[in-house]
Amino acid sequence: MKKEIFDIIILGGGPAGLTAGIYSARAKKKTLILNEGTIGGQLAVSYLIANYPGVENISGFQLGKIMKNQAKSFGCKIKSNITISKIDFSDNIKTVELNDGKIYESNAVILAPGGKARTLNVPGEEDFKGKGISYCATCDGDFFQDKDITVVGGGNSALEEAVSLTQFASSVTIVHEFDHFQASDIAIKEAKENKKINFILESTISEFFGDISLKKVNIKNLKTGIISEKKIDGVFTFIGYVPNTESFKNKIRLLKSGEIIVDEKYQTNIKGVFAAGDCIPKPFRQITTSVADGTNAAIFASEFLNTL
Repeated sequence: MKKEIFDIIILGGGPAGLTAGIYSARAKKKTLILNEGTIGGQLAVSYLIANYPGVENISGFQLGKIMKNQAKSFGCKIKSNITISKIDFSDNIKTVELNDGKIYESNAVILAPGGKARTLNVPGEEDFKGKGISYCATCDGDFFQDKDITVVGGGNSALEEAVSLTQFASSVTIVHEFDHFQASDIAIKEAKENKKINFILESTISEFFGDISLKKVNIKNLKTGIISEKKIDGVFTFIGYVPNTESFKNKIRLLKSGEIIVDEKYQTNIKGVFAAGDCIPKPFRQITTSVADGTNAAIFASEFLNTL
């Protein structure tokens, strides 16, 4: 089996991983990014980004491509659409093996697998992601100026984001599966007192419809089973977040939520293994916060290597 040795291996090719690749390669560390999907992570499915500093607007695919090319320009090696079959962090030398038999070793690893918003998993949802369906009010709220939108969820995030979205939308309808909210009294009070917000409780969206963009949804009353059609310009879903850390269970310390526990230097409980981006605990998940995480993790990983 072919074996190749690097200074730093980065698992994940989203904003955090690509940024880590830029910084570590620029620091003259032999760097490899391994990504099981398309380079860019969630960037790749972001239709338009208008809040990235220094760039008025750009598609997520384009921004991811720029980051990828920048990392490669500093000598970072990138492999995408691969399948990792084995990971071993038990020794000082960390090992990653692919299903094609190739083995990569390094003294430091940065985990940047990212994560994803929990989805409803109903017909039409995949078709209209980025075309009327969003999972980030901060990212996409201003695209729905004077539009009628729906927010799905009943926790703090859903209610707080619904209130935030009233800055742009002409109306916001909150659809929640229970007859009560799992949110703070303050969040509930603010939502109920906002004249732009309406509520449909004990219900869920059962199907999405449209052409090139979302046009309407079916809302199912979970108590009666009755399905009603609602014309809508956009849907924001806030029903939880899932970090892509399943493959790291029993290898590093994780929170019950699946997020990777790190210290102030972005290092996990295993010496030489760092983590960055949406896979670690954080209050906000934005491209800019992932870029910051990737920067810090790469610098700390480089400092760690310099002590060996």
